[in-house]
Amino acid sequence: MAPYKRKSPEEILYSIYQLQRGRLKIIIGSVSGSGKTYHMLEEGKLLKQQGIDVVISAVSTMGRAETVQQLGDLERVPSIHWLKDGKEEKDLPLEALVERNPEVLLVDGLAHRNRPEARFPTRLADIRYLMDQGISVITTINVYELAGVGEQIYEMTGIRAECTVPLNTLELADEVRLIDVSPETILKRLEEGVLGEGAHPALSLRGNLGVLREVSLRLMAEGVNDSLEKHREAEGLIGPSGATERILVSAQYHWNGSLYIRRGQQIAKRLNGDLLIVTFLLRGRPLTKDQQVFKRSIRKLTERIQARFEELELLRLRMLPSMLVRYAIQNNVTRIVMGHSQKSRWQEKWQGSIASRVLRRTRNIDVFLMADRAEQEGERVLPVRPAVKMAAEPFHRLTGRELERRIEDIRRGTFKVYIGAAPGVGKTYKMLQEGNLLLGRGIDVVIGLLETHGREETGKQVGKLRMIPRAQIAYQSTELTEMDTAAIIARRPEVVLVDELAHTNVPGSLTKKRYEDVIKLLENGISVITTVNVQHLESLNDAVEQLTGVRVRETVPDAILRMASEVELIDVTPQMLQQRMREGKIYAQEKVNQALESFFKIGNLIALRELALREIADDVDERLEAWEREPALRGPWSRREVIFVCVDTGPQAERLVRRGFRIAHRLKAEWHVHYVHCARMKTAEEQKRLDTLRALTERLGGVMDITEAGSRKHLYKHLLQRMNDMHTTQVIIGQSRRPFLRSLFSTSFVQYLLRHARHMDMLIVAVHTQMME
Repeated sequence: MAPYKRKSPEEILYSIYQLQRGRLKIIIGSVSGSGKTYHMLEEGKLLKQQGIDVVISAVSTMGRAETVQQLGDLERVPSIHWLKDGKEEKDLPLEALVERNPEVLLVDGLAHRNRPEARFPTRLADIRYLMDQGISVITTINVYELAGVGEQIYEMTGIRAECTVPLNTLELADEVRLIDVSPETILKRLEEGVLGEGAHPALSLRGNLGVLREVSLRLMAEGVNDSLEKHREAEGLIGPSGATERILVSAQYHWNGSLYIRRGQQIAKRLNGDLLIVTFLLRGRPLTKDQQVFKRSIRKLTERIQARFEELELLRLRMLPSMLVRYAIQNNVTRIVMGHSQKSRWQEKWQGSIASRVLRRTRNIDVFLMADRAEQEGERVLPVRPAVKMAAEPFHRLTGRELERRIEDIRRGTFKVYIGAAPGVGKTYKMLQEGNLLLGRGIDVVIGLLETHGREETGKQVGKLRMIPRAQIAYQSTELTEMDTAAIIARRPEVVLVDELAHTNVPGSLTKKRYEDVIKLLENGISVITTVNVQHLESLNDAVEQLTGVRVRETVPDAILRMASEVELIDVTPQMLQQRMREGKIYAQEKVNQALESFFKIGNLIALRELALREIADDVDERLEAWEREPALRGPWSRREVIFVCVDTGPQAERLVRRGFRIAHRLKAEWHVHYVHCARMKTAEEQKRLDTLRALTERLGGVMDITEAGSRKHLYKHLLQRMNDMHTTQVIIGQSRRPFLRSLFSTSFVQYLLRHARHMDMLIVAVHTQMME
């Protein structure tokens, strides 16, 4: 709307109505028993402490001691009880609630259906009515109670809800918060009888719980992505945010068009990205009969895989690269998938290469050039059912080494990680809470390292937990403290709580990083519960810098997360996090304004939240595959991949290593990092850079090779030979930023590979910059 246009009376009335209308917050969980009601009541108590008038009605504690305890002194408005098939149900007493007129109502079961004679047929309609009366509502729902999502879950698990609400119900909410719980936690609660006897039998299967959890995480990530895109649009930011992948396939009406789309689909699935397909046609040129046939098959395929498809007109073929890049930027694309050029060297010199011109125009977008292997290997890129893994021979006698390894695994402590999108979400609070619960069950739990940062609420959660005194370490004429790993091992507790996993130890400590101390504890049979933020994962370092403009210095290898038997996300909405910040519950009051204007800006918090949701969803999917469960959401990856990452000593090298690792991990691929130098001696600075790159590669679980080429003239040929010797299927390389005139007289490595490595897929990684209109 124009800023100086006078609003109509209707618009003014609507604005007033919106101001007076109550707010809606939905707390969503993957399954009954995940702790939704507990957290809803906890929020209610916090609001009451702030002087907000809060009441509860139709809340189901299921007799769970911890949840009942949360009721505290919250005022209850009695619900209307009735029987349905012999089971007691609770309806909201609408008239009593309107008469009481609280500021906030806490109510369970958003998907509940009311008794036949009720004023409205559903609880959702009740809630909308109360909101119209100016009453805000906090309510709960399970993911399988969302129509649409519920059908997908039923097909994969056999679990179906009695009542559902439309999927777009989440869009009505001002805030949606996920309560993430691992399958192991739910199974433990079932075993202890905490969830009662009415649970669906399919919920006792770890794989089903994994599917429910992954669907919840991905659903939340999609919703967060929508809000991130709206925020970026309002801020005038263009280009991809970096929190999610969006794959664009450029496919013509040709026999290999469907192969490109299938490949794009597989990439999008493995990277959990959206898939877009675009085709360019010359204006005024009718399609041939063959093209019409290919068009029909491509349209059918895109509908079947639920991709977005567009057909765009070109005035001249030379406009294709610029139109493709413009379309990609407008749609926040992170990767363009297209085919290698079929032109000869001389044709490219004379007519130019579409791929080369696309590369010259892209900035924040990776370009994936797909090799056409159909001729040599058949249509290998089409999905096929993976071969069934044969079980280990049951009568095989274990070798001495195999026996030692099994015993080590048995003796090793269990490892649980609480992960969050940012400081202040409540990871330490939750870790201490769990420590006290375990202590109450007779388990020997101690605190190895705790950082409350002066947060009063967190400090109160220490309860009866004993703390192992820290070790004193002399450093530069002062005494500093670190976790005393040796003292913990000597004390031999069953469980130790260790805060801030990514911490770097004081120089002079026996280990460099806290996660190395944690590994020692685990090897000594001590179980560990720890905390970390998503921005500290090594492979996400570049994505976090792109999202927030902050380079995180302290990181942990991604393998640490995979070592954990349980990983749980503590999800908090950006609004809640900023409110906590303003109240001084995260940083000291003098640091609040600075934090809200930098790392804790709303756009950063939304983006980091999406990153965390997607990362944990990926972790869940990896575990589903490890359990050899067929319906992992991303589907099987049926090709054998060998990833070859080419690096130099430039500033983009670390980014390429991290990208290589993430892609190899998603594709279950073998991966190699390679640097080649000429006969001259390396400088001290070059050697230092190479040592840094090797350390990063090894931290991520890879191997870096350094080889020598006779001269610069043979360098490109030498690298290509190394790729071929390793049977490389995908090469990852940084985008060249040579001036255009220079590229006319000398060939860059990218140009060389575009011409000589057409039998390989090539991912050309963009140099990312923040883009503003």
